[in-house]
Amino acid sequence: MARNENSSVPAPVPIDKSLDASEMGYWTASLGHINNQMRRSPLFAFAVLLVLPGLLFAQPKGPLPQNEVAAGASQLEWSQRWWQWAFSFDETRSPIADRTGQYCASRQSGDVWFLAGTYGTRRTVRTCKVPIGKYLFFPIINYVAFLSEGSSETCTSLRARVAKVTDAPSTLALEVDGVRFDQARIPRLAGKSCFSLIPGERADAASNGYFVMLPPLDPGEHLIEFVGVLPSMIQAVTYKIQIE
Repeated sequence: MARNENSSVPAPVPIDKSLDASEMGYWTASLGHINNQMRRSPLFAFAVLLVLPGLLFAQPKGPLPQNEVAAGASQLEWSQRWWQWAFSFDETRSPIADRTGQYCASRQSGDVWFLAGTYGTRRTVRTCKVPIGKYLFFPIINYVAFLSEGSSETCTSLRARVAKVTDAPSTLALEVDGVRFDQARIPRLAGKSCFSLIPGERADAASNGYFVMLPPLDPGEHLIEFVGVLPSMIQAVTYKIQIE
């Protein structure tokens, strides 16, 4: 979730794929070890050749098509549930304000696991453990507006306001385990009616935005990076995820 910025909009934030010195050293040492072992042992070399094709050519599962149901609900319904989840926290313990991933598991339930956007424009990197078998649902960038108490604004007007804010994205980028997915795979989700930010209360909110539903990832480590840029807001988030 990106908070509306009143100041000028920064340039789009690129996905940072660089490795720091310690990470580069790790990979250099690991590849050197494999090379030495292959020289010494034909059996080791054969084993590496059996394993490497799966490592080199395994492709991450891309986002579900917009009309595909996940865990018994449409993706539009999941986008509204995402907002209800996001608004259930105070800002100090919110997964959206979280800079490290410490609140990643907060109030998660069922077969769909929510990942969070962020407040402001600063790039956020989070580490998160997710149970096996969970769909991952999250906003590339999104916006919500709701009626204040006593407001006479109509739902139609509210929907028009959020649609205007989320028109004309200059960047919608998603990368999973090093594979970039085309912007066409990132659907825009906007309801034809308002909904309640607090389940069971009056329908007082309208949302609009660009969301992704990923099917369950394989056990192990994964890297998810996403960037969204609208005329009045921007967010850039990296998740280092352990599926276990």
